[in-house]
Amino acid sequence: MNNFKIVLGFELKEYFKSKGFLITTFLLAILAVVGLSLPRFIDLGFNKGIEGVAEQMFSVDDSKVVVYDKDGYLNKDIASQAFPQIRYVESEAEIESAVTDKSADKGFSIKSPTSFKAYVYNSEMYGKEENVMTQLMSVQQGMKYAESKGVTYEELSSSLNPKIDSESVILGKDTRANYWYCYALVIIIFMMVIMYGNMIATSVATEKSNRSVEVLVTSTSTNSVLFGKVIAGAIASIFQMTMILGALIFTYRANREAWGHMLDPILNIPLEVFGIFLLFGLFGYLFFAFIYGSVGALVSKTEDISKTSSGIMMVIMVVYFLSLFQLSNPDGIVMRVFSYLPFSSYSAMFARVALGTVSPVEVIISFIILLASVVGMGLLSAKIYRMGTMRYGNPISIRAAIKAVRKEK
Repeated sequence: MNNFKIVLGFELKEYFKSKGFLITTFLLAILAVVGLSLPRFIDLGFNKGIEGVAEQMFSVDDSKVVVYDKDGYLNKDIASQAFPQIRYVESEAEIESAVTDKSADKGFSIKSPTSFKAYVYNSEMYGKEENVMTQLMSVQQGMKYAESKGVTYEELSSSLNPKIDSESVILGKDTRANYWYCYALVIIIFMMVIMYGNMIATSVATEKSNRSVEVLVTSTSTNSVLFGKVIAGAIASIFQMTMILGALIFTYRANREAWGHMLDPILNIPLEVFGIFLLFGLFGYLFFAFIYGSVGALVSKTEDISKTSSGIMMVIMVVYFLSLFQLSNPDGIVMRVFSYLPFSSYSAMFARVALGTVSPVEVIISFIILLASVVGMGLLSAKIYRMGTMRYGNPISIRAAIKAVRKEK
């Protein structure tokens, strides 16, 4: 135990003596506080709420539009209301020229009362001008039809699109409200595993290359060395993520009104979900950190780490993408299975808690499996660590290392 404390204390000092580590942590936390506090002092237009932001996104008041309407199908009065900066041209060639030289944002050639061709210089993900033109021509057709039937367009519109009042009573989880912060947390835990796992592997590989690891493993147990390194990395990562996430969450909560609640889907995280995220995220990180620790002992140069850890990286990437793709189906078979496997429960279980239906018993069983797996992986990795640190030359694969450990038994 004393040796473990010595190793843990030494590794923690190395982290907190690192200027890069401290500067990155506090700089990101300060940027989070400053960035999320801006709307309190500067009007950025967020106080209109989510609906107001949506209006701004689909507003075309500032869009310069050129139109070629050979047969006069377009109602110019209505068109000028939809496109305040509309300009009519005499040919499609003029449209192409205006769009190409950037004097117009979008061009339209009206082919019939119900069809048009759109011109754009670079394709866009969201063609808001096309949507407005489609609505404009649809309204025109509706007005003509209403006139032919002797009714007003308002009467026709209200009969075709009556106002429906509805109220939703959510008895379980609000999936739409919880989806985006769950998405963000999956990305965060993935980054933690990759970033800090590689840091541990690099630290071990560096010690092996300069032969200082030989002094460590001969003067203390490998369990103390590896557990000290991994847990020190866990403490450092928790400190860094707590500082950054805490700054984001608490600063946003203090400025929610100024933001018009528009970031609620990402930063308004319930304490229950955040607690499960921290618990499973921590032990999921430890599970992979022990593996990365053994990987560092299996190579003689830090350049070989990526090659030896490629299989682990593949597993992490598969879990990462499947977890993201299955967020819309949290109670499906994939997420249910993933929530019990130690290499995936760190992201799948808190996603099920946030988005799906899961009983406390399931959470407890999953955590026990994860905890037992972390202990087992730690002990196995310590043996691989001891065996690997005494071997130099070409990197050893994890599979070969496990076989060598079994033979030693």
